[in-house]
Amino acid sequence: MIATLNQSLLHEQLNKLGFSTNLEIHYQLSPETLIEQTLLRSEGVLNNTGALCVHTGKFTGRSPLDKFIVKDSLTEHTVDWNIFNIPFDGVKFAALKQKLIAYCNQKNRLWVRDAFACAHPDYRIKIRVINENPWSNLFTYNMFIRPSEAELQNFVPEWHIIQAPDFLTNPTTDGTRQGNFAIISFTEKTIIIGGTAYTGEIKKGIFSVLNFLFPIQHQTLSMHCSANVGKEDDVALFFGLSGTGKTTLSADATRKLIGDDEHGWDEYGIFNFEGGCYAKCIDLDEAKEPEIYHAIRPGALVENVVFYPNTNQINFSDKSITENTRVSYPLEYISNALIPSIAGIPKNIFFLTCDAYGVLPPISKLSTEQAMYQFISGYTAKVAGTEAGVTEPKATFSTCFGAPFMPLHPGKYAALLGKKIKKHQVQVWMVNTGWTGGAYGIGKRMNLQYTRAMICAALSGKLQEVEFEKHTVFGVQIPKTCPGVPVQLLHPRYTWTDRNAYDKAAHQLAILFNQNFEKYQSGVSNDIIMAAPKTTARL
Repeated sequence: MIATLNQSLLHEQLNKLGFSTNLEIHYQLSPETLIEQTLLRSEGVLNNTGALCVHTGKFTGRSPLDKFIVKDSLTEHTVDWNIFNIPFDGVKFAALKQKLIAYCNQKNRLWVRDAFACAHPDYRIKIRVINENPWSNLFTYNMFIRPSEAELQNFVPEWHIIQAPDFLTNPTTDGTRQGNFAIISFTEKTIIIGGTAYTGEIKKGIFSVLNFLFPIQHQTLSMHCSANVGKEDDVALFFGLSGTGKTTLSADATRKLIGDDEHGWDEYGIFNFEGGCYAKCIDLDEAKEPEIYHAIRPGALVENVVFYPNTNQINFSDKSITENTRVSYPLEYISNALIPSIAGIPKNIFFLTCDAYGVLPPISKLSTEQAMYQFISGYTAKVAGTEAGVTEPKATFSTCFGAPFMPLHPGKYAALLGKKIKKHQVQVWMVNTGWTGGAYGIGKRMNLQYTRAMICAALSGKLQEVEFEKHTVFGVQIPKTCPGVPVQLLHPRYTWTDRNAYDKAAHQLAILFNQNFEKYQSGVSNDIIMAAPKTTARL
């Protein structure tokens, strides 16, 4: 299907960028056509439910050390240059961009898609994505907001993404660390991606752009979170790093899904940045996550999964390629999705953490200062086996629950969030979806049924009616009872058979929190500093 954009205008626009007029441009193709082309090129296969399954090759996840931002007059004094925001020379970017376009010109064809970022029309950004293969273009169809035929008339993109997985750089001359790269130029409004077929680089590139633009241009908070809304228009946000349950816990059959990963929050409410979901598939279970499970159907793109022998049925527990198996699908694949994905002011915020040390409570209530402390900390813990060399639980701190995608200083995002929490009296909860009764290898993973029950109780207001007790080290308020949850599970200390071992583990985790927070102390108020866990507490 060729959409209604004037074709001569399209070629004129591409030609201005340096793309050859001899290229065959597959513009705005339907998912069915993109899937058919992928199958004909032997770049993917269908599973038993009709979803397209592909392998992304060497890279099955993002490569943070190969993500760069062009350092120029626009970004030099605004970007928080650090291990995630790595500067790239503007002259080298211009040269590499032209080299990438020259590579694309050697191809017979390219896939081009026009789309929007941001569901809210006041903030909408026009994006043109240029892909080397059809299934990457399917990903952009799924993940960005799809324009109507009328909106495609005379479409003029504000941002370009050029993605060529088979294009590799010469690090010595091109200025990259190795052959793959993802580079953002805010001045040229262009993202170039090469040497990696992992599609997540596309969506996170635009997310990083919005995280730069929104706080500066609109005084609007950009957030790495999922969101849903109840029948009473009560909005809930779910912050958390990968694997903590953002997508799973926000996909609630009793509430409308606003989005699973990226949102903005202005003075009137929140809105989704995306038009789709990018859910993890590892250990996916129909009973536990029915909405995601049933979204794996024609039009969905599934990455790096393994089939059961001699079948085309996915073995969701197989981690032999990667633990980061993924599926992308349009938001409307979720039966209770809110479209357009715009809603009001949040009433509850949940900070999700997968605490592999088994120290943090399964749910606890935070003060505003504790919320700011935890937001800046962005804690979770990796378990043994998820990364090479990780043989025991390993604490991970990622500011704003998304440090790799935050170009500005974390204090800017934290200040915006704190202002909104205070203004609207939003209740903030910390939820541990990790271990209880001991650390990973000794204790057991928190039961998803109980986690859902605790979140349900918080959303319904039932947790506001119960008694709380203060955690001696972390200072958070722990409910003494919760509907649908055994009382003995609520305070983590009582789930350990050796309570002295728990006290020691809590003390050690508190030290890790405080050591991590040292680098932020000079930029936050004393009230937030005082919300830190107490390493001298008597247990």
